[in-house]
Parts: sequence; structure tokens; C-alpha cells
Amino acid sequence: MRKIVYQIHLWLGLVVSIPVLAWALSGFLYALPNTVEGGTIEKIDAARVKIAPGEAIIKANELAGKTLPTTALTLLMKDGKPVYQSIGGLGADSIFINAETGVAEMSKPPTWKTRFFREAHFYFFAGSWQVSLLILFSALAALSALTGIYLNLIYWFGKKRRKENNIQISEVNEYNH
Repeated sequence: MRKIVYQIHLWLGLVVSIPVLAWALSGFLYALPNTVEGGTIEKIDAARVKIAPGEAIIKANELAGKTLPTTALTLLMKDGKPVYQSIGGLGADSIFINAETGVAEMSKPPTWKTRFFREAHFYFFAGSWQVSLLILFSALAALSALTGIYLNLIYWFGKKRRKENNIQISEVNEYNH
């Protein structure tokens, strides 16, 4: 039984480690803005911000031609200019509103690197199978963890039992001599 569990654990480790490694690496690259996005992190120059957040939302709605269900409005520096990024209601796209002039524009399509890492990190490439794959890999990872726990318990309790048996054998040997 232990040999079968050991083999299953080894195979699960291989199968589960590949998507987990890809997910971890793509997430790590998100933490390095120059690697994926090609941008730099700049301090916001508050003196240059002339448009209020409420006005920025109005500008985003005007550009979209409808009232957007904005879920986030972020002020950031982009290409040396303060801009608001309006997120929500446009799928993966967002609207950038210049915080100095109020000019709104749709986000440009991401570079191939950014698109690749987004798709790899969030399993977008899987289409309608995305949720099923996430559930499958989660279940396999859980099974791998459980078999690992089982094997560790067998190993450590077996080691303790062997040590106790060795002590008993040495006591019997001492008694016989």
C-alpha cells in the first residue's frame, strides 16, 4: 500500500508542480513592473493634478457613451503625466483620464509579454475550461499534499517504532549476556 501511495505522490508532484510553477513565476513577474509592463514606478506629482476624481469618472463615462460601473479609480503616473485609471464595466480594458487636462482615452492593447503573463497567471488561455482547470489542479494539489502527509506520518512513526524496537532488542541482548 505504501509503495502505491508513494508512486501516486511522485506522479502528482510532477503533474501539479508544472502549473503551480508557471502560476508562481507569472505572479512573480507582475511584481517587477519593468519586466512585463515596460513601465517605471514614479511618485505622483500632486501639484499637477487639476481634475477631481468625480470629474474623471464623468470623463470616462462620456468616452464610453454610458454610465460605467466603475470598480476602481486609481491615480498614477504614466509616461511622466498624472492620470486616473478607471476600471470596471469594460472587461479587461480600462480608461485613462489625464489628471491635468481631463482628456480621456481607452487603454492601449497590452504588449505580447503582458498579454502572455496575464493569460498564464489567470489561466485565460483555457477559455471556458478555466474554472474546471483551476478546480482540477487544486484537487490534485490537495491530493498531493495528503499523500505527502501520509508518507511523512508513515516515515516518522515507522522511524520511532524502529528506534523503540532497537532499544528493546538491545535490552534483551544485554539481559541475555
